[in-house]
Amino acid sequence: MLDVTVIEDAEAAAVSLDPVRARLLAELAAGPASAAMLAGKVGLPRQKVNYHLKTLERHGLVELAGERRKGNVTERLMRATAASYVISPQALAAVQPDPDRFRDQLSARWLLALGARLVRDVGSLVTGAAKARKRLATYALDGEVTFASAADRAAFIEELTAGVSALIRKYHDGDAEAGRPHRIVVAVHPAVRPEAAAGPEAVTRTGSAAGSGSAAQTEVVVGTEAPVQAEGVAQAEVVEAPVGPEATH
Repeated sequence: MLDVTVIEDAEAAAVSLDPVRARLLAELAAGPASAAMLAGKVGLPRQKVNYHLKTLERHGLVELAGERRKGNVTERLMRATAASYVISPQALAAVQPDPDRFRDQLSARWLLALGARLVRDVGSLVTGAAKARKRLATYALDGEVTFASAADRAAFIEELTAGVSALIRKYHDGDAEAGRPHRIVVAVHPAVRPEAAAGPEAVTRTGSAAGSGSAAQTEVVVGTEAPVQAEGVAQAEVVEAPVGPEATH
């Protein structure tokens, strides 16, 4: 079973969002089960559960884990194909966000568009790599930092931008015949966590997913996206963001 997989098909996305089927997916992520075993857990007749399981199987969300005899009946034991699922913006292809439509580094909505593209592109790469039975070269860094003031946050962004820009200038080679373009996404946003779960006021760590209301979570993600860029185009672009204190509120 995969830890996480991406749903790119619109019909599969609709199937997974059905409350009953989502519950069945959650149960099957915990371990294989038959329609009869699931019926008691979800409060539905076995025939109804079996119908939902066949629909999930048809869309690649569950798979056969094995069979067992129970009296005169052979039960099919099903399992989820992944522990969790992410729906790609590709499932809403006609209305998926396009960060190239506008560029505003201080816009939370542009950050959402970048995040959506990241999910779409990495999901597509993961799917392709799995079919080719190849390992996908990616890197991600997730951390958390608490800024004492807006001025400190502005200074952090200025240094971060300068550092990433310098690395790109150092390593980018647009003339490399065998080179492969990689996309770099750097994001800074206030962390989200209930106040009761807030930790120390100043925290910097890798692997954190949340922070206190005054913290800004910093994410750095480097993804391989050559298959989804224009053929023959190598991009090495960093747009300088405003860094004054007034630009960080």
